[in-house]
Parts: sequence; C-alpha cells; structure tokens
Amino acid sequence: MTTSAPNALITNGGHPARAQLAGVAVALASALMFALSGPFAKSLMDAGWSPGAAVLVRIGGAALILLVPTVVALRGRWGSLRRSGKVIALYGTIAIAGAQVGFFNAVSYMSVGVALLIEYLAPVLLVLLVWAQTRRRPGVRTIIGTVVAIVGMVLVLNLTGTQTVHPAGVAWALLAAVSLATYFILGTKVSDELSPLVLAGGGLVVGTVVVALCGIVGLLPLAFSSADVTMLGVQLSWLVPILSLALISTAAAYVSGIVATAKLGTRIASFVGLSEVVFAVIASWLLLAELPGWLQLLGGVGILVGVILVRSDTYTPPHSTRRPSQRTAAAPTP
Repeated sequence: MTTSAPNALITNGGHPARAQLAGVAVALASALMFALSGPFAKSLMDAGWSPGAAVLVRIGGAALILLVPTVVALRGRWGSLRRSGKVIALYGTIAIAGAQVGFFNAVSYMSVGVALLIEYLAPVLLVLLVWAQTRRRPGVRTIIGTVVAIVGMVLVLNLTGTQTVHPAGVAWALLAAVSLATYFILGTKVSDELSPLVLAGGGLVVGTVVVALCGIVGLLPLAFSSADVTMLGVQLSWLVPILSLALISTAAAYVSGIVATAKLGTRIASFVGLSEVVFAVIASWLLLAELPGWLQLLGGVGILVGVILVRSDTYTPPHSTRRPSQRTAAAPTP
C-alpha cells in the first residue's frame, strides 16, 4: 500500500490530540455521508434506473457542484493541475468511477449492507498485496484477522443456505473493494500543490467522463426514469435521491474523506471508515426496510473484527515520497 506515513499525525497549532480528534470527526462524517449513497441509489434502481445511470448523475452532479470551488482553489495555478494529472486521472477512473460502478451494480444483486461488507475487505486485499510485494510475512494479528475476515465472508455469502448471494454481485463488490483500496492510497497524495478539493473536484470530472464514455459505447447500460421513489415508506420525487447523492454522498463525502486521510493517514482513516458499514446497515433498515439475515450479520461482525485486527497490526507498507503538509490538512470542506 502506497501511503505517506500512515501513523504520522498531522498537528495543528501544536495540539496533536486535538488534531487527531478533528480528523476522526471528519472521517466519521465522511463515512456517514458515503453510507447514505447505497439507500439513495437502491431507491432509484427500484424505480427503474440502471446502476450506470445512478453513478453518472451522482458523480456528474457532484462535479458540477465542486466545479467553481475547485477553480477557486487552484488560484490560477493550472501548471499544478497538469503536474498532478496522473494522480487525478487514476483517482477519477478507479477510486471514483470504479468504486461507484462496482458498488451500485453490487447493490442491484444484493442488499446494501452485504455489498458494503464485501467492499470493506479492501484492507485485507492491501495486506496481501504488501505481502506479495515485500515478501515479508505479516504479523500474527494480520494473519488471524485475514482468516477471521475470510470466514466472515463465507457467512456473508451464505454459501450453504438456500438463498446464496449472486456471483455477479460478489464480482462487482470485489471491484468496489479494489477501488476502495485505491481511494485510500491516492487520498494521501494531497500536498500544497494538490489540495483535497482539487483532487476531489478533478477526480469527479474524470470519473464522469469515464462513465459517460462507457455508456456511449455500450459497456455500461444507462437507463433513466422519472418515476417516484419509495423511502421511509412514502413516495418521493426522484430528484430527492439524485440531489442527495450528488451533494451529500459524493461532493461533501469525497472532500471530507480526503481531508480525513490527510489528517490521520491511510491506516487510521480506513479504520474509522469501517463505521460506514454500520451506518449503511442502519440507513438501509430505516430508509428501505432492508436488513441482512442473522447469519450474514454474524459474518459481517467477523469481517469487521478481521479488518480491525489487520489494521491494528504493525506491518509496514511501502511509503510514497511526499507527506501531506499542514496547510493541506486544514483545507476547507463544503
């Protein structure tokens, strides 16, 4: 995993504890906003929208919302945008477009909570990648955590039950897991030259273009609908989940997530980000009356415990050469 000092704490005015608490608060807010995207998108798909269409309006709307703030944040330094073009392109293509396409397609086959539980195997995938790259055996907690997470994965998939999870849904959720790992990695690339707002805004533009092109060439079906959606047991206009997806669960969520990663480092930010699963299960239950079975919930606990063990171990991932600056950590969020 490429990260800039995952355990380094970015201080603010000489108060590391206060800075860490602020970072955790931002990370929790980001997780809550991301968690709401699943129920919002599921309500659209139940009303006739395709996953690709829901992704396109989500990230496209967020790109429009962040366009002016992103230009202001650049302050005319267009050269920095060119120098950071590779990071922004990867972020938009994989961390944004890939993650959303994978997750939204996954929830079209399974419940929001189950899809997220599979997606949050990302830390385990990163550990396996580091193990393959460095050929250094992980710590005992990492190995135990990986085994526990895999057992939890088996329970979540309910392989021995009568209603197993669709293989296509699992494949899409694993794509989302890989993209989530990239999200945490690239989130540490912020610096004085590449602020969180510019990375999020530029990435959303790139992601919108990628999804639109995939739709035009037929790789990603785009089906829209103006039918009302059902949430909280009542009929609502389709504009409600669309605006909520773009403004809350994308624009604000991505920028705050990048800020949290810059403040806390990849390890701690991804650890706090696990709260998204809990938030998503609660939100799906309240908004859509959707709740995984008891066996899947037990497996979900196993995945979370396994990931916590993995994230709390002392394995050392490869580092990048840049470290987020204090000015970057204090970058404003919407």
